[in-house]
Amino acid sequence: MSKVGIIMGSTSDLPVMEKAVEILESFDIDVEVDIVSAHRTPEKLFDYAKNAHTRGIQVIIAGAGGAAHLPGMVASLSPLPVVGVPVKSRNSIDGWDSVLSILQMPGGVPVATVALDGALNAGILAAQIVGSNDLSVLEKIIAYKEGLKQKVIDGAKQIKK
Repeated sequence: MSKVGIIMGSTSDLPVMEKAVEILESFDIDVEVDIVSAHRTPEKLFDYAKNAHTRGIQVIIAGAGGAAHLPGMVASLSPLPVVGVPVKSRNSIDGWDSVLSILQMPGGVPVATVALDGALNAGILAAQIVGSNDLSVLEKIIAYKEGLKQKVIDGAKQIKK
């Protein structure tokens, strides 16, 4: 069974991160969700990042606001691909602090970064990574993308009426 880990810095990030949970579950991918704060629970962060692969997790999605060190720290410790979701939080500087904290990683410590509050795309990207080795997930992604295409075609037909 395919499995993605979704972590966030605090419960305030959950409304954004739920979009990743929902899309992954729609692709029948098992999801493990947890709160892991880079600044308030660094020991938990180290344990999570170093051991996620031993629990069958294939990709980690890490969402954080403000200084947003969670995705980068996880990527520095884990052998798994990490997708970072910058979250516009109440203590954020219009979200730019989160975006830049996740985006500007040093060489050797990659974090795939999606748009501000872009947990839906993080979930889709994680599914595509998983789908590269899981045919049933790949087929669901193909169908999902065909559905997106069909919505555009249907919308175009509607405006021409």
